[in-house]
Amino acid sequence: MRWTIKAKPEQRQIEELAHALKVDRLVAELLLQRGITNYKEAKKFFRPQLSDLHDPFLMKDMDIAVARIEQAIQNNENILVFGDYDVDGTTAVALMSSYLLSFYPNVATYIPDRYEEGYGVSYKGIDFAEDNGFSLIIALDCGVKAIDKVAYAKEKHVDFIICDHHRPGKDLPNAVAVLDPKREDCQYPYDELCGCGVGFKLIQALGSHRGETIDDLIYYLDLVATAIGADIVPITGENRTLAFYGLKVINQQPRIGFKAIIDQVKKESLTITDVVFIIAPRINAAGRMKHGQHAVNLLTETDMDQARIFAAEIEKFNTDRRGLDQEITQEALVQIAENKEQERFTSVVYKETWHKGVIGIVASRLTETYYRPTLVFTKSGDKLAASARSVKGFDVYNALESCSDCIEQFGGHKYAAGLTLLEEQFEAFKSQFEKVVKETIEPQLLTPEITVDTKITLQDITPKLMRILKQFAPFGPGNMAPVFMSENLIDTGYAKGVGQDGAHLKVQVIQGNSQKIGGIGFNLGDKLSLVTGRKPFDAVFSIDENEWQGNISLQLKLKDIK
Repeated sequence: MRWTIKAKPEQRQIEELAHALKVDRLVAELLLQRGITNYKEAKKFFRPQLSDLHDPFLMKDMDIAVARIEQAIQNNENILVFGDYDVDGTTAVALMSSYLLSFYPNVATYIPDRYEEGYGVSYKGIDFAEDNGFSLIIALDCGVKAIDKVAYAKEKHVDFIICDHHRPGKDLPNAVAVLDPKREDCQYPYDELCGCGVGFKLIQALGSHRGETIDDLIYYLDLVATAIGADIVPITGENRTLAFYGLKVINQQPRIGFKAIIDQVKKESLTITDVVFIIAPRINAAGRMKHGQHAVNLLTETDMDQARIFAAEIEKFNTDRRGLDQEITQEALVQIAENKEQERFTSVVYKETWHKGVIGIVASRLTETYYRPTLVFTKSGDKLAASARSVKGFDVYNALESCSDCIEQFGGHKYAAGLTLLEEQFEAFKSQFEKVVKETIEPQLLTPEITVDTKITLQDITPKLMRILKQFAPFGPGNMAPVFMSENLIDTGYAKGVGQDGAHLKVQVIQGNSQKIGGIGFNLGDKLSLVTGRKPFDAVFSIDENEWQGNISLQLKLKDIK
């Protein structure tokens, strides 16, 4: 791995901020690296306020969207809340439908079938709306590129309001309103909201017309925080505030559906990382293995007994998903090895029987192994469908755009995308994608990078520092948990491999005359020889609390050693 140490702020700035906040210079340095330069900004960072949220009407088309929904309610129209089958989509549908249903009965939900309909707005969904008398569709986490489908709906006298956060194409669909902070002509101050976040801004705007304040909508923030974590959007600005309060809701008064999941896994006090690794995969598993509607049913359920039944069902989907994803990952690794493709700049694998619901996870796993832009294809109807994942610093969406003559349809973000193409285009696409990546990727991006905030000594690691670091949470892109580097550590003779086949590394280290401190390095078991025999080594780590038999001690969570 490449270790990159962030540039140190000017000493004068560190001293001034440390003095203003009455904190150690180390804390001041970490804050400056996050763009926090004065007391006011620090207060906003450590104590986010719901009053910091932006006025939803600053978003382009928000007033039109609100007027159209109010018109629908006045005219007793049927409203269909439509969303994608992933966590962002299903939480957004749960949020919007449960909010509207709290005061208006003619509302139903629709999640497209991952296998029959694929991603985003579908013709089948529009036909369903027409057949069942829905005259307004609110589409969440999708729709900004659905030009033909929105036109098709218009012919059937079905209106669309789109709440999306993906990059629009050069033309927008002819919807009543397109809410998307990434629109070129949208002046909204924060453009990193997730789909559920855009949905929340819409209910905030609707609520303001009904005399509600933000305090009346806090109940919905558990859904927003879950979508923020799962969709890997930056946890900065407005997202940080939404995630901060959403986590409070999850931990203090979660909706019945979340409580049913949390009770199953017997976890207390969830962090955003727990939400990403415990709640999100279970919600996602419904759409991957069966149907995303199962997730919406769980998230909108108000009866605990019924929620427990739904949660048990979803737990089974998640277990099945896990088995499948391990099996397909192994097959894909064998395919790369057999085709002697280890030296390529990309990984592109295909098998027609692979389960479409887990190819995104498999793409992530392959990226961890080979660390290069990766595509996993499977058969989907008469076409091939793929999930794409990228490496830090490389825009896979742009790379796919350069191959668009081989692609039927694609969409997504810088680091994750989806596409479909005809089977006969596969080989041409594969070689073109390899060529584009080879010509545009900077070679160092093919080596995983660890970004280190600053060098510290073991003496710096105190319970007081830990208390302050905990207040830097919630962590995520744009505000990652601080990562430190220490030099010339020596293991006290305790080092050993632990876990299955000694996959993980456990150490107890000192530095000079420092106190001993324990450390754990997941998947670093192969580095055991670097630390035995009192050989000095350097380490990159975050600081963690280790709870053992009721005692809490600080430990190093090792990321790499040299």
